Amino acid sequence: MSPESILAELQTRQLLPPAQAELIRTDEARRPFSLHRELRLLLYLGIVLLSGGLGVLIYQHIDDIGHGVIVAAITGLMLACFAYAARRLQPFTWGEAPRAGFLPDYALLLGCLLFVTLETYLQVQYGLFGSRYGLATVLPAVVFFALAYRFDHRGVLAMGITALATWIGVTIQPLSAFVTNDFWHSRLSTAAIVLGLGLMLAGLLAERYGRKAHFAFTYLSLGSNLLLLAATASLLDFTPGYGSFPPVVLVPLILLVCAALVWYARRSHSYLLLLMGIGYAYVAVTYVLVRLIAATESGEAGFTLLLFYVPLSAAGVVLLFVNIKKILRLK
Repeated sequence: MSPESILAELQTRQLLPPAQAELIRTDEARRPFSLHRELRLLLYLGIVLLSGGLGVLIYQHIDDIGHGVIVAAITGLMLACFAYAARRLQPFTWGEAPRAGFLPDYALLLGCLLFVTLETYLQVQYGLFGSRYGLATVLPAVVFFALAYRFDHRGVLAMGITALATWIGVTIQPLSAFVTNDFWHSRLSTAAIVLGLGLMLAGLLAERYGRKAHFAFTYLSLGSNLLLLAATASLLDFTPGYGSFPPVVLVPLILLVCAALVWYARRSHSYLLLLMGIGYAYVAVTYVLVRLIAATESGEAGFTLLLFYVPLSAAGVVLLFVNIKKILRLK
């Protein structure tokens, strides 16, 4: 119901005097419109564009600028960002720390991006870590996890999780699993499944024991996505000798994790986790149905079953979106 209809109903029931209703209408009409989310989005885009623009500028004029100047400039800007965030650092707490403003958060995020840029530049140009690529990837993970907990920053925590996944040879970017063949045909899917389970467990423990409980969503969303992506990729990999687990293990694992996501999504009112749980479960169920039809050699009957399954499942998706608020127990 609109505010005007609510006011009209209250006046009809004689629960609100006309003078008070007019004051409420005036307040609603003159109330400033909040641009908080829009400004935060612009700041985030600005940081990403600034990092990318500086990279292109340095690449185009690297011979004129010199490597020493570039390293000094990146280091100085990185230290300035960290110093600005540290000056407004709140006392440490295992709960959610009060915000000192959104600028320190974005300064810390920019500093972390510059840290990765500086490390990559030193490795490429000077071979800082030599062939010890594990050290080059684990160092950002340690730094980002420490900063995330000290500054209470979920964005930096996500960067730390990404660096941790890179350290064990796994990337958590969804598109890479479908663009490159290395992940699709790799035994690293086993490591991805184990890491995903570990991240999900870390999120549940953080919430259970009140140790940065608000970090639980970040752990659960990234961990479950990594696990389900790796398990689904292994499930759909028909190359002999490449599967990390047999389908009899992968399918129940996917469905169990999806059921847990749906349960947690209803508990936390999360659209993302609900869609992830239902989406991956749909892929697993479809896989099982197709394999059963192929194994039984049902022929025309199986094809007819698929003809009914596709539109009915599409109708189910529509019903899901129509009733998603009821599923999440939202008023």
